[in-house]
Amino acid sequence: MSYAVVTRDLCKAYANCQALDNVSLKIREGEMVALLGASGSGKSTLLRHLPGFVTSDSGEIDVLGQTIQAKGKRLPGFRHVQSQIGFVFQQFNLVNRLPVITNVLIGQLHRTSWWRSLLMRFTVAQRQQALEALVSVGIEQTAWQRASTLSGGQQQRAALARCLVQGARIILADEPIASLDPESSRKVMELFRQMNQRHHCTIIVSLHQVEFAVRFCPRTIALNAGKVVYDGPSSALTPQLLAELYGSSASEFFTPRADSESPSNAFLAPLSATALV
Repeated sequence: MSYAVVTRDLCKAYANCQALDNVSLKIREGEMVALLGASGSGKSTLLRHLPGFVTSDSGEIDVLGQTIQAKGKRLPGFRHVQSQIGFVFQQFNLVNRLPVITNVLIGQLHRTSWWRSLLMRFTVAQRQQALEALVSVGIEQTAWQRASTLSGGQQQRAALARCLVQGARIILADEPIASLDPESSRKVMELFRQMNQRHHCTIIVSLHQVEFAVRFCPRTIALNAGKVVYDGPSSALTPQLLAELYGSSASEFFTPRADSESPSNAFLAPLSATALV
């Protein structure tokens, strides 16, 4: 069995908190996993360790079969592994003044000659690949617009297209739908699922809404105060279980909506009687 990510006793402390507390987990290649937790639970800290954006205080990280961090240090070869990881940020991380297609092509920089990278001179084949990626996420008509003209949902789709042209084997997404409306959120999560199924990418997505974890991710890893408190099927995430794990803060995971058929409402009725006592 091949693992995309393995962490062993991962710890990280900041001045006033223990952000990660002996986090050990294994994620198989090709899985789509939700990372769930209330504010300050350690989700973002964990995600940023995996590509080497930050280093741990102790513990080890293996990515795609290679140890990239141990004893608080990045190991040789981590940059090669890093190039195979796509990262999707909550605030999109696009260059607003550049056309959408150029933002997508930035995903190719790691395998572009230095002088082409410096001048942003991409080949015809690279541009064609970028256009195909934009087609696959449904925003090809925006290719020559400035990124600043796109809606939030469109910008997040452009970020996903960038991961496609990067050829990322692992995609990490840190609260990618937190600033989107419900319909845009659904479309972005559907794109994650399509990328997982069509391109066999391993996807780890940090979420705040449990209904999206249940609907789109077969497995959920839940953090609380830097510890893994649940690792199992998303379908088992009942309001009662979340109340046991998080107490009153469990209410953060549900977004009230007006329509009675909303996935949220199926959870909210029992939650109000269980989690908030």
